[in-house]
Formats: sequence, C-alpha cells, structure tokens
Amino acid sequence: MRVVSICPSNTEIVAYLGKTDLLVGTDNYSDWPSEVLPLPKVGPDLSIDMDKVEALHPDLVLASLSVPGMEKNIEVLDERKLPYIILNPNSLDEIADDIATVGAALGDQSLGAKKAAVFRAEVNNFREQAAMKEHPPSLYWEWWPKPVFTPGGRNWLTEISDLAGASNIFATEDLASVQTNWDDVKERNPDHICMVWVGVKESKMRPELVRKRPGWHDMKAIRENNIHVLEESLFCRPSPRLLEGLRYLTAILA
Repeated sequence: MRVVSICPSNTEIVAYLGKTDLLVGTDNYSDWPSEVLPLPKVGPDLSIDMDKVEALHPDLVLASLSVPGMEKNIEVLDERKLPYIILNPNSLDEIADDIATVGAALGDQSLGAKKAAVFRAEVNNFREQAAMKEHPPSLYWEWWPKPVFTPGGRNWLTEISDLAGASNIFATEDLASVQTNWDDVKERNPDHICMVWVGVKESKMRPELVRKRPGWHDMKAIRENNIHVLEESLFCRPSPRLLEGLRYLTAILA
C-alpha cells in the first residue's frame, strides 16, 4: 500500500501504528519520527502540490481539516479523484477514534482498535492521577502573542491541562481557538504561562518580552517565574504525541 500524509499529525498517527513503511510522501512539516525525513515532500500543509501527490500514485491520502484553509486540499483531491480520508479531531477521544480509523484504512482494523485502546488507557491513567490533585494550578496557553490566540474549552489543550492536574484559564470559552488581548489574560491572572507559538521553535521565543508586557509584572505567573517555553509539536498537533507533551507538563507542575 502506498500512503501520502499531508499533515504532520496524520504522519504521527501512522507512526503510532508502526506503519511508516507504507508512507511514500509527506507534507513539508512532517518532522517526526526521523524515518519520514528522507521521504518525498509534497509542500506545506496549507498549499499541497497535488501534482507531486499524484505522481506518487497513492492508494490513500491522509488529509486533514485541523487548520483553516486545508479544505482547498480536499477540493483538489476530489477533482483528481485521489482516494483519501479526512482527520479533524478536537479532543483526545477523537484522536483515539482516528487511530482506529487509520488502522482500518491501512488494512489492519485489529491493530487500529488495539492501539486506540492503549491510547485511551493512558489517558485514563492520567485522569485518575489528576483527580487526586487538591489545588489545580491555572494555565495560560499562548499560541500567538499579538494578536493573542489561545485554546478555548473545545480544544485538546484544555483536556491536557485537566489531565495534568491543572486548568486552562480560557476553558470558559466555548471555542476551539480564542482571540483575546493581554488585558484579558492579566485579569484572569494565571499561575503558569505556557508558550507554544505555532510554527516557532523554542529558541526563537523570548520569555523576557512576556515579562515586559504592560501590567503583567503583578501577575502571579510572572512574580513566581512560571513561564514555560514548550515544544509546540508536542502540544499543537492533534496526534498521539500529545501524551508525550502531557508527561512533560505533568513533571513541570509537580
């Protein structure tokens, strides 16, 4: 079977299933695991070169709608009559469903079901541990600094917060992504700031600039120096690697 993944989270689901040997191409941003790096690249996930995809003669394209703008990829896949499935999870349970779906699409339904069950079991273990935490700290997740974008109640990072024994200060917003401002964040006064700027490497993020924002010097996270620069690939992609990020976050908050 010849499979092309056009989104990093899809590639990581294939890896979780141990099926990277079926991949014949990926989008430009698929950078994990290392064995996918030499594969042909078919462009950035928001502007896939469908000529390159078609030239790989895929039996299946793993498409996504996890980022606005990806729908145009689907339109071209339809036009060219290339076989595909779409993944678009917003929760850990939906990621588990996708693990099962991809397993079946790759010809191994039992493997997909087994790995989905393993994923759910690990999530439940974290949930049991989090339930024993008496004083959950509050977290502010910063996806982008200006304009400010942060995950809301419908995003997996709210679940990740809960499973780490904490709470997302924007869980009150019934949205997957919230556009807000620095004053709003200041008023919510989080215990911790988690910097996960989408598409930006940790080395390029500067916590000292966060400390200088107007009025933020009185915020608890700033006073207690709880600013965490995190690897966005472990928190911003809806894939099984979120559990790796969760393990790291839990250790930070311990």
